[in-house]
Amino acid sequence: MNLTNKRHSLQAIRANILHCKSNPDDQPRNSHPEQALEYIEDGVLIVENGLVQACGYSATQAIPDSAVVHDFRGKLLVPGFVDTHVHFPQVDVIAAYGTQLLDWLERYTFPAEAQFSNEQHAAAVARFFLDELLKNGTTTALVFGTVHPESVNAFFTEASMRDLRMICGKVMMDRNAPVDILDTAQSSYVDTQTLIETWHGKQRLAYAVTPRFAPTSSEAQLTLAGQLLKEHPDVYLHTHMAENADECDWVASLFPGQQDYLAVYEHFELVRKRSVFAHCIHLSDNAWTRMANADCSVAHCPCSNLFIGSGLFDLRAAQKHKVRVGLGSDIGGGDSFSILRNINEAYKIQQLQRHTLTPEQAFYMATLGGARALDLNDRIGNFDKGKEADFLIVDEAATPVLKRRTQAQSTWRDRLFSLMMLGDDRCIERTFIMGEPVVYSTDT
Repeated sequence: MNLTNKRHSLQAIRANILHCKSNPDDQPRNSHPEQALEYIEDGVLIVENGLVQACGYSATQAIPDSAVVHDFRGKLLVPGFVDTHVHFPQVDVIAAYGTQLLDWLERYTFPAEAQFSNEQHAAAVARFFLDELLKNGTTTALVFGTVHPESVNAFFTEASMRDLRMICGKVMMDRNAPVDILDTAQSSYVDTQTLIETWHGKQRLAYAVTPRFAPTSSEAQLTLAGQLLKEHPDVYLHTHMAENADECDWVASLFPGQQDYLAVYEHFELVRKRSVFAHCIHLSDNAWTRMANADCSVAHCPCSNLFIGSGLFDLRAAQKHKVRVGLGSDIGGGDSFSILRNINEAYKIQQLQRHTLTPEQAFYMATLGGARALDLNDRIGNFDKGKEADFLIVDEAATPVLKRRTQAQSTWRDRLFSLMMLGDDRCIERTFIMGEPVVYSTDT
């Protein structure tokens, strides 16, 4: 069962178009951040065999006679959102009440994840999870499975049927958790090798070596995680770091010979390009410098950080050191699949630190910046020729309040900010994968 429609060879999508051409932070001081974005009033996107062929004004961009035309004039066409950190097995613990990180894991997360040795359960959750991502406009994600290989097999099977660009990995966790969700250093190595050989590079899928976080992996397991990266240099490393103050204290007690949390991962050779560290709230300036030198990335998870009470992410430090940052929903610590809702909270987090997150920078992190954080900017993130055509049709009048606010504004920049503050899944009118409108599993 393929959950995308049969691919037309040539298509034209007409709408107002917005995408990033570069990082707004990289603009010269005498220019404006909006120059990093391209807005095309009444534009047309030409897609052939799932890839972008052209993007321009409808008045000057010829539409081939053989193209299937999708007319969304008056709506906004943007690249699909990128979620750089999310747990598909935690769907059923979203909005779990009243705890912070370590207690939240024990009370809610670990019991939920224990069910994923059952591949039928894993497949049912994966179908629901992917439907929700797509309904919220997320077309690419870096995803945690559970310790069970069945969870990753189920996830990749569902993602492959939809022709999605997704990254996932089996959790490596051999200590400090309930026995029914522990593996061993050796079994995690063997299982990960098998999963890499089965899924990495198949269709649009990629694998991430995934130790949950330093406290739940022994030194032997972290050593083997580093070995896996050496043996498969094009896979990803995906883990958590410095999310919670108690967690940081725990790491310091477990690894007393290391100067800080990052040094633990450095010691086991896990810090490099294609390493993505979720949260990174409690880091020193020295750690940020080392991360920049290693060319790794950060997943900023605003909804989760506020819901679990972990702290305020220092975006200025990341910008100062030019560390790549994407946005993560962190379901189920986060309480929304919507990247728009996460932008809303990201803006407020920076306001609390007397720093303003511009609409351009927020949109960049949700699209091209997220793609760069995942080292996928040669394939997704904007509408450059040859990119994969994963995109959204956004309704800027999806709710009465948003419609009223949008109609009062004369510039695309002001409308973009209102969309980010007032928008949610209701604004995602249609999601396209490789140029084709999505058909959801509940529709088949």
